[in-house]
Amino acid sequence: MAALIRGSRNLLLRWNKHVAPAFVPSRSMASKTPVGFIGLGNMGSPMAKNLLRNGYPVIATDVFPESRKELQDLGAQVFDTPADVAEKADRILTMLPSSPNVIEVYTGANGILKKVKKGTLLIDSSTIDPAVSREMAVAAEKMGAVFMDAPVSGGVGAASLAKLTFMVGGVKEEYQAAQELLTCMGANVVYCGPVGTGQAAKICNNMLLAIGMIGTAETMNLGIRLGLDPKLLAQILNMSSGRCWSSDSYNPVPGVMEGVPSANNYQGGFGTTLMAKDLGLAQSTATNTKTPVPMGSLAHQIYRVMCARGYANKDFSSVFQFLREEEGQ
Repeated sequence: MAALIRGSRNLLLRWNKHVAPAFVPSRSMASKTPVGFIGLGNMGSPMAKNLLRNGYPVIATDVFPESRKELQDLGAQVFDTPADVAEKADRILTMLPSSPNVIEVYTGANGILKKVKKGTLLIDSSTIDPAVSREMAVAAEKMGAVFMDAPVSGGVGAASLAKLTFMVGGVKEEYQAAQELLTCMGANVVYCGPVGTGQAAKICNNMLLAIGMIGTAETMNLGIRLGLDPKLLAQILNMSSGRCWSSDSYNPVPGVMEGVPSANNYQGGFGTTLMAKDLGLAQSTATNTKTPVPMGSLAHQIYRVMCARGYANKDFSSVFQFLREEEGQ
């Protein structure tokens, strides 16, 4: 009988996970304390929604009123400034575009640290300079709060499906508390070491991602010019040694895959501007550590040129389109 009860309960849990309405909490709301979320862009919005799905009351803000309104309609409380959020929550996540945005949100006139409560756990999932993460950790410590960096990999699709990978840097004793929240938004949560090491891992990952995407775009373009059908070429690559994430999960050639930015005129996904920014971080850290990164340097230059040529707001896989246009000049 006990086995039958356990089986029924597991079946019910699986049913809830896969077919229950999107915003019916899967856990008791009463057992959850509010979580602050600042930065409701392409990545932050689905991440905050997954916290709501897991039964966490969310207190949020964003510089764009329409982003706040969307989350409010789903049950979140919204406020005007990061300081307002800090006044209401003792666990806060941030997902912001760049180092200057993080500095402003944490230390600005209406920043988190103006009203942060002692003991608050601050988790930053932005991709920024590791040195800035360490600066924010020192500033937070002075206010009695704890700062951790937890940048993500996986893109918008993984954010929506709660399948992100989080790379976490910070005080190890606080990792379990961070992990509780991050597992609601990701499939993998990895502790990397002290503050800044999460950013280091993310910067390395994105440099490889950029290099791989350029290589995939070049390969696909060459194959097409040699008369190969792009879908056939992609199939061959993905069963051969050239297989990579850019070829089998995020192919840059329109018509090869559904549900990726190349199938939607390179809209959505991870913007070229952000990739250029991340590659700039990689270059800076490589210079500081005297590390040779010739392929990373070339990738940085390519994405910077793309930004100047009208690709700034397109997904970074638009490097395929950029190469096609270059060959026509």
